[in-house]
Amino acid sequence: MLRGLGRLDAQADEITGVHVDSRRVRPGDLFVALHGGEPYADDARAHGAAATLFPDDDHAALAAIGRAVRERLDARLVAITGSVGKTSTKDILTALLRPQARVVAAEDGFNNEIGVPLTLCRAEADTEVVITEMGMRGLGQIRALAEIARPHVGVITQIAPVHLELLGSIENIARAKAELLEHVEIAVVPEHAPELEPFLPKGIDVRRVGEADIEVRDGHAVVDGVEFSFGARHQAANAAIALAVLAALGYPTPEGPVEVAFSRWRSQECELPGGGLLINDAWNANPVAMRAALAHLEERAAGRRTVAILGEMAELGPEAPRFHQEIGRAAGTVGIVIGVGPLARGYDPDAWAPTAAEAVALAREIVQPGDAVLVKGSRSVGLEIVAEALAP
Repeated sequence: MLRGLGRLDAQADEITGVHVDSRRVRPGDLFVALHGGEPYADDARAHGAAATLFPDDDHAALAAIGRAVRERLDARLVAITGSVGKTSTKDILTALLRPQARVVAAEDGFNNEIGVPLTLCRAEADTEVVITEMGMRGLGQIRALAEIARPHVGVITQIAPVHLELLGSIENIARAKAELLEHVEIAVVPEHAPELEPFLPKGIDVRRVGEADIEVRDGHAVVDGVEFSFGARHQAANAAIALAVLAALGYPTPEGPVEVAFSRWRSQECELPGGGLLINDAWNANPVAMRAALAHLEERAAGRRTVAILGEMAELGPEAPRFHQEIGRAAGTVGIVIGVGPLARGYDPDAWAPTAAEAVALAREIVQPGDAVLVKGSRSVGLEIVAEALAP
């Protein structure tokens, strides 16, 4: 499997796992020393690495390993892509499946040429379902990832104005996301996504998911009759899609409450002094997700003063100023808006900082006991440090 991929330093004949981070290596694992990883080979050996691969081409080597592992898997493969909601849908689907099946799900950010093969490599012989995420930065990239994973079920959560800087139009975004469906038996897509229709392959089973029926009771969302542990209304669409995937895989809908553990920095809540609330949604941002997060802040505030710490939204292309102005208007009912990053001036904020590091002191000065606080921005802004500074 590893022949021709680069220089192999083997200490054992059998490999039981694959890692690119030497700190995660366990006895029997293969350590793939990606570009810049050579100095960590000794650390990997100290952790018990069975072999170390120094690849000639990082992505080509991991793709080859991923394909080889995929060939040996009997598990059903699910691949999730979309402009928003990929990770939350994966988290909800994982929660639905865990009581019923042996599941391996993508970890935080494992949605690219490195992450998809590593997710496949975590599957065991008895794994029944593998859930992968697939992101992209341009046309052809999801097709390449799908060729490695060869999923049975392909999921597109939503098409939205994200990556416009790279793809130029909603049509191209839909085209790029639909590359996933060239490799699947079943496609789960939104019912109202006309931009996807021209790109749906013929001959596959297309399951269209309509608007979710949601009711929030005592902080729990009941979506299409299923009770979940979260209370965010904007997660209803993700939950409806996850339920459709569950049915596509042939598993029954659970009867009891479903406990969902969302990935880090995604709608994570904690109490603040004086009865306050912090919503840490700092993983990423785009116009659709930002609107949903602001609506969730207003609902969760329940009369408390609201503070929205909003980082700029990246990769929106020439229309970026307009999108930021629109979000600024959407935030008009928020008590105080703190903008972070150059484009965040477009929110017309009450206070502004050029970087997340400088926003820390600003947030500490402005946030008062009892406030309901939202922290959200694009990954490039790094607003998690602001949320961490406010958390008790």
